[in-house]
Amino acid sequence: MAEPYLGQLGDLIDELKLGGVGQSLECRHFFGGAALYVEGRICASLTPVGLALKLPPTPREAMLADGRGRALRYFPKGKVKKEYVVLSEAVAADLPTVRELLETSFRYVQPE
Repeated sequence: MAEPYLGQLGDLIDELKLGGVGQSLECRHFFGGAALYVEGRICASLTPVGLALKLPPTPREAMLADGRGRALRYFPKGKVKKEYVVLSEAVAADLPTVRELLETSFRYVQPE
């Protein structure tokens, strides 16, 4: 089941031309889907629940408040993954916005 998500996430990274941003990016199998790692740190996942990104508090809270995203929960009664936002379909289809959000995520997960 994870294989289509792994391919889709890899295709997205290629389409956004994120492989050349000076960071090591890797897609791996993850909970029936795929996860994106930057410099070995997870920053996004693509699973049956959608495309989720790990974001800093301010953009995360704004996206949740205005309906551009929802809280990430991998299973109906599972814990909410507090640092993640599942992008709405409209946001996920807007490639420039996805690229900007992924770049924000890359910066957020890197140690200072």
